[in-house]
Amino acid sequence: MKIKLPFLNRDPVVNVVRLQGAISTSGRGLDDASLAPVLQKAFTKGKPKAVALQINCPGGSPVQSSLIAARIRRLSQETNVPVIAFVEDVAASGGYWLACAADEIYADVGSLVGSIGVISAGFGFHELIDRYGVERRVHTAGTSKSMLDPFRPQKAEDVQKLEGWLTDLHEIFIAYVKSRREAHLDDDPAIFSGEVWIGQKAQAKGLIDDIGHLIPVMKAVHGDKVKFRRFGPKKSLLSRFGARVMGEAIGTVEDRSAFARFGL
Repeated sequence: MKIKLPFLNRDPVVNVVRLQGAISTSGRGLDDASLAPVLQKAFTKGKPKAVALQINCPGGSPVQSSLIAARIRRLSQETNVPVIAFVEDVAASGGYWLACAADEIYADVGSLVGSIGVISAGFGFHELIDRYGVERRVHTAGTSKSMLDPFRPQKAEDVQKLEGWLTDLHEIFIAYVKSRREAHLDDDPAIFSGEVWIGQKAQAKGLIDDIGHLIPVMKAVHGDKVKFRRFGPKKSLLSRFGARVMGEAIGTVEDRSAFARFGL
């Protein structure tokens, strides 16, 4: 008579976390606070052989990108669990920052990868309100408090400050990518220009390790019996019944706008 002991000969497990959408501070996209419990469970539940990140992200907040990536690296080191990233449509800007938190990066032949740069965009309305006789009233204590006010003409010194901030953030982004990928990166300054590459061209630049998809790659590494457990943020009961329809609609518009930059 054979006795099966549940703690022996267990099939290998890979825990999967989907990182879908723009990286945001609004609570409607990806952010460190909402992902913290998800990532904690993914690295600690069921003794996984690896944590796989399914990434479909056009970018967003640089600070949230940094916080999420740092959390992934910290948990990987604490649990000694490797991280493998699988890019779907896009891993650009902050999305690529997240991918670089992985030990290996795979993508589809049509995936858009890169956009290692920083952007700030807005509108100027001062001529519009002048045309309609609208008077703008702003009172500040501090010479820089109304910097880049969209209802006032743009000042050269304000633009210079903004460009300085963007340059500093870009250098931080470049340093992080180099810390994770320098041994793989092609010697091409265009990699850090904000350019995006597709599939095999991204591989040639060293931005990804190979072309591949989650299930076949993980089966090749851990065998055909590998099991996948998926982790993601739980929606509240009110959210499921439509109490946050407006907020979700706004989030959808924001996501579509971010993805539209890449023709998606």
